Amino acid sequence: MHSPPLREIRAVYTEQTIRVYQAYADPIADAALERGTFCGPFKMTRMTWIKPSFLWMMYRCGWAEKEGQTRVLAVDISRRGFEWALSHACLSHFDSTRHNDEAEWKRAMQESPVRVQWDPERDLSFAPLDYRSLQVGLSGEAVEQYVKDWISHIEDVTPLARQIYQEVLGGRYQAASELLPPERPYLLPSDIAAKIGML
Repeated sequence: MHSPPLREIRAVYTEQTIRVYQAYADPIADAALERGTFCGPFKMTRMTWIKPSFLWMMYRCGWAEKEGQTRVLAVDISRRGFEWALSHACLSHFDSTRHNDEAEWKRAMQESPVRVQWDPERDLSFAPLDYRSLQVGLSGEAVEQYVKDWISHIEDVTPLARQIYQEVLGGRYQAASELLPPERPYLLPSDIAAKIGML
């Protein structure tokens, strides 16, 4: 089986929506599930990171066992909003093919409401793989749009995270793998793909 390209978005999505993941403590998760979007104690003034990869979210939150990240939420957002975010993004690292120098990149990063970074994807044991996974940081107007316009559904997938973790702990990797959300490559318009370093 061939490895995916170095940088590729893999996600659960439909014609209208794409699923991203976030992990929070109970108060934020409970309020979001009740309201169908994020509200207090969620802070609109902070950068919030969304992740299309379930396994990378698991790595980040330690199977929902890290302090402050004990509830994993699957958030379905509009593809229109997701692609708006990426089209307004700046890479979180300097790339000489996109900016003349570091000063220009830093200016772009300060002016952009969205930050994109590519981190090694993880397997079920959290070992790094040889291809990358997308993280998207939203701030300013991007957070406003995320909370008020893009979100169509929020689901608590903490029970699924813990079920998969129990399979992993028992060494039943095939069973764990079969429980993972069915992510598939998400294709972007070429101009957006170039902007976030996919091409």
